[in-house]
Parts: sequence; structure tokens; C-alpha cells
Amino acid sequence: MKRNPRKLGWTKAFRRAAGKEMTVDSTLTFAARRNIPVRYNRDLVDTTIKAMQRVSEIRARRERVFYKKRMEGNKETRKMADAKLVAENEHLLPRIRGSEKRALEEREGMREPLAEDEERAVHAHVQKLKGRRGTKKKLLVGGGTEDAMDVD
Repeated sequence: MKRNPRKLGWTKAFRRAAGKEMTVDSTLTFAARRNIPVRYNRDLVDTTIKAMQRVSEIRARRERVFYKKRMEGNKETRKMADAKLVAENEHLLPRIRGSEKRALEEREGMREPLAEDEERAVHAHVQKLKGRRGTKKKLLVGGGTEDAMDVD
């Protein structure tokens, strides 16, 4: 059965078309096959091997830089996904006792508070992630409220 190599994820054609691999680089031309017979020369072999090692070092460095550039935006995306996962599955997290909560609040009080705009933005983001529609709340002994369960 014939298949298009650009649609098969494991092929070089797919990786290049999807931008996962370098396509334009001068070091890639050294890997091309040359079917030209050359008379054996010890010096030529020695310089060729040194050049091959140098080219592989350069290619490895360029591939590392290419990968880092490709993965730059993933850190923020992963953080947002993790925050959303925590917000959706908050009911699975262990509960904090009142005394621990007070100690945590005291430690947070020592830190410099966020600016009003930043605090509002963080609060709005958390609200958006939680998707508050029809939630019941519990009053806690230490003060404050806690989301108990969703009402459908």
C-alpha cells in the first residue's frame, strides 16, 4: 500500500514539512553520498575524518539551538495547562487545616503584596479557569469558604 511520506509521522519528510527538523543548513550537504572513487591517501583520510567530526559538532550545536527556539513558548503553555488542571481537580487535593492556613497567610503577609491591577488579573484568571457556574460553598472553621461540589 502506497502512502504519502509527508503524512507519516516517523519519516524525515514529515519532520521537515512540520518544522520539527532543520531543512536549510550547510552541514546537511556533507551527509550527501558521493559515488566517486578516490585513490587512498592517508593524509586525505585523516583530514576527512577530522572534518567529519567538526561538521558533526557544528550540526549538533545548531540542532540544539533549533530545538530550544522551537520549544521557547512551551513553558508558559505548560504552566497554563497545569494551572487549569489544578483548578479543575481541586477536590482531589488534600485539604489544609485552619492552623496551617493561618500560618500560610502569615508567611504570605511577610511578602510584598501584589499591585492592585496584578491581583485583579490573577483573580480573574483563576475565576476563568474554575468556570464557576452553580457551585456550592462550605464555610470553613478557620474562616473563609471552600468550593464543595458542582450543581448541575
